[in-house]
Formats: sequence, structure tokens, C-alpha cells
Amino acid sequence: MSAKILIVDDERDIADLLEVYLKNDGFTVYKFYCGTEALQCIEQTEMDLAILDVMLPDIDGFKLCSKIREKYFYPIIMLTAKIEDRDKITGLTIGADDYITKPFNPMEVMARVKTQLRRYMRYNEQTQIHAEPKETVEYDVRGLVINKATHKCTLYGEELKLTPIEFSILWFLCERQGNVVPSEILFEAVWGEKFMDNNNTVMAHIGRLREKLHEPARKPKFIKTVWGVGYQVE
Repeated sequence: MSAKILIVDDERDIADLLEVYLKNDGFTVYKFYCGTEALQCIEQTEMDLAILDVMLPDIDGFKLCSKIREKYFYPIIMLTAKIEDRDKITGLTIGADDYITKPFNPMEVMARVKTQLRRYMRYNEQTQIHAEPKETVEYDVRGLVINKATHKCTLYGEELKLTPIEFSILWFLCERQGNVVPSEILFEAVWGEKFMDNNNTVMAHIGRLREKLHEPARKPKFIKTVWGVGYQVE
């Protein structure tokens, strides 16, 4: 699903140009030439990023920015024809994430948009991973049952002999079922130590866990590897 980008600028040539570049890159664009219409859209549709001109004929970009920040945390990039420290400080204080001065290179705007989206998506992923899981004492994942109260794990009714570390790894992944958990987060949560680069501890323990789960090396059923990212129980 493509990211939804809001553009608000009364200079039609600029708004139209940004729309073309963003759409060509696969984004869904909501474009407005005044703040009033944009405000209605903001209240009805949650965007992934907003590009707001500071100077608008009705509602200025600062007020729009403040309105967005009442409910949403997605990135906001302000466009301004002049760059004054006072304006920049005002925008950043009320919640803007970046500033671009007119005239600008559209490719620079695209680069800033993608950078802000990457940070926003990464923040959301980490928030989900670190969020407090539901108060659950047992998970059943397609015949793999793990119970925190009894500290037992069974596979199709047969009890698995897991070490405390192996149990903790499996429990942590099951708590966050559906999310990809990076190796460093898994290591720091289970071992309680700072993760160091080239640390193969997690990989080694995952390998032993898979053996006990009778997982095929190339097509594991329970613990899947997302290369370059981490591990996931779907």
C-alpha cells in the first residue's frame, strides 16, 4: 500500500509539480491550494506525511501543523519562500519535522520525503516491538503451544525440552507474533546485555531451537528469518 502524502500550497505550479513527482514515485497524493479544504481532509483521512506551505490565503501552515499534531504524529515538512530563524523555530516548536526553502529542487524534496517516511516507519515498527504485550500466559501457534505459567512448551502434544534461554527467545517472539524482531532487540531482551556487532549468539540459539522444533533449514514453519532484519513468528 502506497504512502499517503498531503500537499497544501496556494502556488499551483509548485503544488502540481510536487504532485507529479510524488505520483511518479508511487505515492498517493492529496493536493489542496488552500488551508480550509485541506483541514477537512485532515479530519477525515490519516496521512503518512504532510507538505505544508507556510503562507496560505486563509489558514497558514503553522495552524495546519498545530491541528495535525493534536491527533497525529506523521512527519510534516514546511515550505517557505523565506527562511527566517523565527519562522523555523516556530514551526519546529509546534511539531514540524523539516523545512524546505523556495525555490527548491524537486529531487531534494523527494529525498527529504523518503528520509522522513523511513524514520516514521522505523519508529512505528520499534514502537510495536517494544510495546507492552497483552497479559497472556499461553500461545498456540499452529500446534506449537508455549505456556509461561508452567514454563512448558509442546509441539503437537509432545513436550519440548527447552533451556531457559531457548524458552525466553521463543516466548519473546510469540508475544510479538506477526512482527519482525531484530536480532539486537531479541539479544538485549533475553540476555539483558548490549548487543555487539557480529554477535552470532542469537543465530546459534535460533538454530538449536529449530532443531528441537524439527524445522526444515530452508523452509522453517515456525521461526522465520527475515534476512538483514531479524526473526518472526507469523
